[in-house]
Amino acid sequence: MGSQSDRAPLDPELRRRLLEEARTPWRGLRRGLWIALTASAAVGLATMAMRSAAGGEVPSTDLLIQSTALILCGGLLWFDRNRDTAP
Repeated sequence: MGSQSDRAPLDPELRRRLLEEARTPWRGLRRGLWIALTASAAVGLATMAMRSAAGGEVPSTDLLIQSTALILCGGLLWFDRNRDTAP
């Protein structure tokens, strides 16, 4: 069995990436999901705005639901951002 001194040192960049993944697992997948949900809410809200501009009726509850979804998903995307200030 090898001791700690027999092992090659871990590349500092790889170590940093592994520690980052341990702190925030699945960040890439989550961010992709937040982007997709935010875009979906924005498209729904734009569709309702176009329907309203064309003279169609848009129930206020539907408008409230789409607005809330856009704010919520945008907020999740914002809170899940990378907060490291170092380049």
